[in-house]
Amino acid sequence: MDVRHFIFGAITLILLLGTSYSVLYSTYLDTSSHLLSHRAHHLAQTHYFASKSNPLNVYFIKKAWGWTTLAFLATFLTSPSAVRTRQRFFKYLILTGVWVLFTSWFFGPALLERAIVLSGGECVAVLPSGDPVTVPTEFCYTRSALAPKTHPELFVHHAASLAGVLEEWRVVPRLRKGHDVSGHVFLLTMSVLFLADQLRPSFRPGAARRWSNPHMWAVAAQVSLVGIWLFAIYTTSVYFHSPFEKFTGYLLGVASFLLTQIPSLQFPPEVASTQRVPPASN
Repeated sequence: MDVRHFIFGAITLILLLGTSYSVLYSTYLDTSSHLLSHRAHHLAQTHYFASKSNPLNVYFIKKAWGWTTLAFLATFLTSPSAVRTRQRFFKYLILTGVWVLFTSWFFGPALLERAIVLSGGECVAVLPSGDPVTVPTEFCYTRSALAPKTHPELFVHHAASLAGVLEEWRVVPRLRKGHDVSGHVFLLTMSVLFLADQLRPSFRPGAARRWSNPHMWAVAAQVSLVGIWLFAIYTTSVYFHSPFEKFTGYLLGVASFLLTQIPSLQFPPEVASTQRVPPASN
């Protein structure tokens, strides 16, 4: 069985079961709601992974593409030269570009941020009282810290809510109210499918007999990371984002990975035939 098909099925099943559970038992937090998103998850005290400060989220999910990059490079650089092809590295560059465009920069704001605004989102700063204040979108795009002292014109109608607030209080506004595509589901889905695809050369018939010790450890680390990402998809599907936001994140992740599977990026038959692993000598 093609490992890509198995992993695709696993992602789909995990996301479907996790999202169904979240709806049935009301475990998810609608992160696009300005009334809820600034608060701690309502299950944070009783469900370990409902807290955004859990190590899986802080040290792994928030740095997902960095970990994916390290796992890929370790496996790629320790592979036999015959399968260390430019096509494999080109696939990584394509998905790195997709990651940048959707999460960091697209001739200005990232595509995911633009999608929120186009779907009716607003830039919202939440006061210490919990009252939301709508501010110009540019402050969210630049992630600027706002305070009554530095931007008094934004808080002129909220003097009562700010009465007694410490002088050093400031807030970084966030985009809310629009359709917030789950960036975690998008990136984790794309990462897992990419890593599974990159493991295929190492698991071709007979290839394992020719693994070097560094490659063996690199493969083990990459397989472990795939397991971590699948678990992270489960925790995200259970505790965060609305069902439709998770679904669109999943579709975006799958579509991004499919860009690397177009025929022009696959090994031509004559190249693939020269890269078959020879049988071990007696």
